[in-house]
Amino acid sequence: MTVERIGPLDPTSNVKKAEKPSKQKPKSDVDSINVSQEARSKAEVFKALETAKTAPDVRVDRVAEVKRKLQDPSYPSQEVIEKTADGILKSFGI
Repeated sequence: MTVERIGPLDPTSNVKKAEKPSKQKPKSDVDSINVSQEARSKAEVFKALETAKTAPDVRVDRVAEVKRKLQDPSYPSQEVIEKTADGILKSFGI
């Protein structure tokens, strides 16, 4: 019986040479991240959606109050109309 060699006699001949290590940047004491404006906007939308999901669908107490006020014929007075208009203008920043 004869045994033939499978590979070279020197077992280290197939070892790849190591690359030079890259220079490391000096470590800083403070870690930081930068968040893009797009990510901030998406986070605001996500937060608003989560708030809307957790809010009750109908506030029964407010609905009953509005129904009661609307049955009163003197409710839509000039004062109420002006306060409502001011609130709408304020919400638009006008």
